[in-house]
Amino acid sequence: MSNSEVLTHPSIRDGWFHEISQQWPGQAMSLKVRRILHAEQSKFQDVLVFESETYGNVLVLDGAIQCTERDEFSYQEMIAHLPINSHPNPKRVLIIGGGDGGVLREVVKHDLVEEAVLCDIDEAVPRVSRKYLPKMAQGLDHPKSKVIIGDGFAFLNDPKNKASFDVIITDSSDPDGPAEVLFQQSYFALLKEALKPNGHISTQAESMWVHLELIAKLSKSTKELFPVAEYAFTTIPTYPCGQIGFVVCSLDPKCDVRKPLREVPDCHYYNQNVHRASFTLPEFTRRVIEDGAPAPGPVVATGDGSSSNKKLSPKKILLLGSGYVAGPALEYLLRTPEFSVTVASQRNKSRLFDKHPRVQNIQVNVNDAQALSDAVKGHHLVISLIPYIYHADVIKAAIEHKVDVLTTSYISDAIRELEPKIKEVGITVFNEIGLDPGLDHLYAVKAIHDVHQQGGKIKSFLSYCGGLPAPEAATNPLGYKFSWSSRGVLLALRNTAKFYQAPAKDAQVVSGLELMKSAKPYYINPAFAFVAYPNRDSTPFREFYGIPEAETLIRGTLRYQGFPEFVLALVRLGFLDESTQEWLTDGLTWAELTKKLVDAKSTDEKDLVEAVRAHVASDNAEQESRVLQGMRWLGLFDKQTKATVHGTPAQLEAKKGGNLLDTLCKNLEEKCKYEPGERDMVMLQHRFGIETKDGEQKTLTSTLLDYGVPNGTTSMAKLVGVPCGVASRLLLEGNPALKQPGVLAPYTFEIAEPIRLALAQEGIALEEQYV
Repeated sequence: MSNSEVLTHPSIRDGWFHEISQQWPGQAMSLKVRRILHAEQSKFQDVLVFESETYGNVLVLDGAIQCTERDEFSYQEMIAHLPINSHPNPKRVLIIGGGDGGVLREVVKHDLVEEAVLCDIDEAVPRVSRKYLPKMAQGLDHPKSKVIIGDGFAFLNDPKNKASFDVIITDSSDPDGPAEVLFQQSYFALLKEALKPNGHISTQAESMWVHLELIAKLSKSTKELFPVAEYAFTTIPTYPCGQIGFVVCSLDPKCDVRKPLREVPDCHYYNQNVHRASFTLPEFTRRVIEDGAPAPGPVVATGDGSSSNKKLSPKKILLLGSGYVAGPALEYLLRTPEFSVTVASQRNKSRLFDKHPRVQNIQVNVNDAQALSDAVKGHHLVISLIPYIYHADVIKAAIEHKVDVLTTSYISDAIRELEPKIKEVGITVFNEIGLDPGLDHLYAVKAIHDVHQQGGKIKSFLSYCGGLPAPEAATNPLGYKFSWSSRGVLLALRNTAKFYQAPAKDAQVVSGLELMKSAKPYYINPAFAFVAYPNRDSTPFREFYGIPEAETLIRGTLRYQGFPEFVLALVRLGFLDESTQEWLTDGLTWAELTKKLVDAKSTDEKDLVEAVRAHVASDNAEQESRVLQGMRWLGLFDKQTKATVHGTPAQLEAKKGGNLLDTLCKNLEEKCKYEPGERDMVMLQHRFGIETKDGEQKTLTSTLLDYGVPNGTTSMAKLVGVPCGVASRLLLEGNPALKQPGVLAPYTFEIAEPIRLALAQEGIALEEQYV
């Protein structure tokens, strides 16, 4: 990177850094920026360093402030000295995380400490800290220090590290990214095993002002493992609500961790009186942690300007479907104490939140109209997360019992046909509120509203979204992995696409057979090699979004380069055919299946390759080579492995053969699944071509890049489930924009804006930028 190149970052706008996160809903932290010093996407997280106006250099990981040179000492000193200075002989100390070196700097101040081991998974953090935070990073190179770049879990699981440390400090980031697992009881059990007799731990434990429910859970889980477990806190202006806490534990039942045993030199915040005082809790916190009282909810203003905890009447929700999206939606809904949820699964009872007092799990056959009606009865809202083909049946049951319905799917013709009856009984059927469709609508509508309010016009609108494996997990020839049904993904690739593209006046149409051929490279930023192709029928959105002036309007899909060519080859070879093939029966090897399909001379690979080349007929040698490599990787030339034949239920019941699509899908799902520790990624970008009222031409982008949590919640699940949960809450609260009789979707500013603002409080937002 040249010295003259100006760095940018989506969290910095108009000279200010903004931390907007679900870790502190309804508020944000902003710092004035002098200049950006460093920005990179490491293997694990987004890393940003900037020079602030009044807080010195600032380290930000995945959008959250980790430390500033002005106030870092209050956190580093307290998380280190509370457990060490209450231990009688802390010779060996382990730090999990803390790659910036600040905690390590404090640990080595203790004369009794002979060795301090730091294990951080991301090499970028100590590397960047050494360059931009040298006063913190000095601990990384202290003679007592040993720095290991690696997985903390793997380190703790290593037998040679069992019963090895006197004190273990977990300096983690917030529990909504890679650090989520560091807040679970299984992790504390590992810490316990790694401690010597009478050892101590401390761990970051969030803010009492916004995370009391989490703190109570941490306190409970640690008290089940340690005879002594206490919550302490410190003040720090750049953390949520200016306060951060710690759980401090001891294996010695006689130890009083509140009592400091020695003086600690060279501190700016910590002293013995502060040590003792940090365990004295405000009454509202003490009641929750010690007495088990419920954590208080948000306080909302009443009409006369006073404030109170606004109470809803109890609401019962039926959640149909217990797949990957259901978890984040359910977690969000259960934050509202007045909501109880019945989770209905098709085959077996779900185990989602099965021990939660406000969750009931049941089994419902949605093909049984009476069973579905019985399930809907008595609820205030039905959230349908089952396949879209069943939504009309759900709505019919809801009409019968006058129950509102919410789906994340596109509005189908079958739903539209029910609108007169929906309006007649006065219920709301709200749709298209996931990621795409959903979050994409919210920011399209916002930008269009803003431009129109200023007298401008939208001349072009491009919207592309991709749910993909993160780059380090894109390890197969498709550059794609399946977190849900591969059949649905592949069938979508056969849909005809329709869109407007200037200079043509009429709508352009691309057939399903040609869809992959139409894919083109699409630039968002240099880190990704994307291709884009249109998705479904974009033409109604001129009307839905109120932009008749738009000459180009395309809504489409993002994939990594190489995906379209491989899928196009599968289409041309016939692997996406749903029709019954009587010859397709169990016992065929994959080579025999491919030979039959491409009419090869034999099952020898050279003959199969020759026949494939004839069908694919590519004039690009590199693309052809990638297609053949992908077919080998899938095992389609394998003479030994037998193909497991699959088909539709009707085909299998008829016993006349399966179909090629379902047979391929079963193989794909095995080969293209996410492995443990891998994460997914979502990229969504709108690009608006704007003509201002003065005739000036501008380009505005709205962009979201989000990663899932390894071994935790996927990005796709969060970005579909949380918008679903937010809209459900607003509907149940009677928000007048959403609570209207009829079939609705967030196509207007009035409907979309309350949802968008609520999602921003959860840290889910697109970044807008003129380019």
